[in-house]
Amino acid sequence: MLDADGYRYEVINAGVSGDTSAGGLRRLDWTLDSGEVRFVVLELGANDFLRGQPVAETKKNLSAIIERAQARGARVLLAGMYTTTNAGRDYLRQIDEAFKSLAREHDVPLIPFFLEGVAGQSALNLDDGVHPNAEGTRLVAATVYKHLKPLLEEEEKSRQ
Repeated sequence: MLDADGYRYEVINAGVSGDTSAGGLRRLDWTLDSGEVRFVVLELGANDFLRGQPVAETKKNLSAIIERAQARGARVLLAGMYTTTNAGRDYLRQIDEAFKSLAREHDVPLIPFFLEGVAGQSALNLDDGVHPNAEGTRLVAATVYKHLKPLLEEEEKSRQ
């Protein structure tokens, strides 16, 4: 999608399957040292919530990631995430509010739900029912790009 629209960026997937926000925070400096990082798509938290970790702890980790990325000049796009859990409605409400408040507090755009249109759709997920298959991944990429493109456009305008 980047190439088709004439953007010349290298995309690096720094995600680690099964990782938590704490793991992402520990890896952040190494990831940001990989070159001139202009944008960070931050999608972490689902594994935290799956394990029942306190939402406040996840929010603290995500906040630190955002602050450190911004301090290095990267624009952050925050991806909201949910997970299957039996922790109750209050826990799910806390998750939703954590992502919304992080976006407000750090003035970053928010993808309300990273897996929008894919989660719960068996034809778009692997047999585990959680992770997107190839077609699901294409839809997730389109969702991310829809939210990333305005940032790319702003970046291009600022360079002119």
